[in-house]
Amino acid sequence: MTRTRPEVVAFDVNETLLDLAPVRAALVEAGRPESLLATVFARTLLTGIAASSTGSWCRFRDAFDAALAQESDLDAATRRQVAEAFGELAPHPDVEPALRRLVAAGIRVVTLTHGSPGVAEAGLERGGVTALVERSLSSEVIRAWKPAREVYLWAAGVCDVAPARMALVAAHGWDVLGAQRAGLTGAWFPRSERVYPAVYEPPHASAPNLAGAVEALLALPEA
Repeated sequence: MTRTRPEVVAFDVNETLLDLAPVRAALVEAGRPESLLATVFARTLLTGIAASSTGSWCRFRDAFDAALAQESDLDAATRRQVAEAFGELAPHPDVEPALRRLVAAGIRVVTLTHGSPGVAEAGLERGGVTALVERSLSSEVIRAWKPAREVYLWAAGVCDVAPARMALVAAHGWDVLGAQRAGLTGAWFPRSERVYPAVYEPPHASAPNLAGAVEALLALPEA
């Protein structure tokens, strides 16, 4: 199927748009190495996605707490303080120009996360880019985690657009794969991952950075 320029571009939130530096700093303040975050974040995804795919469900915050408890000996109060740092996230420096480029081209922009409601909104406001985003969507509303097909189809439905006319931009290959399998256009760029997983079908669009991923979507032929 030939991909066409999307009407709506959805962005993953954690790592793709928002820098997790405050969470790393909270771990350091708690006496743990900042490198622990990568392990805990990966286990958080494993916990939530496994629960969702087996017919159960849990909130991102609860999955993060469970992951942190598994990977450290921090007490509940300290784990709660680390988790609260998600409320302090801000966009990476390349986010504002990328969103502005899409809006200037007449493309609608939304965020799509399975993270806690309010995190994306607070981060966008902190970065001064709220006006560039039409809406922020959290799949907690439907009690599901990406990369479940239903999440992407739900997002397309909320935006009143056919899946083929919506794109997802993410720095996580599994997220791009999920979007593509649901009929969306997928765009990947490296942030937390150095390379796109070779075991997945290739992304519809990819670039060395966020700006390039946006330009690749804009370069697609119009329907």
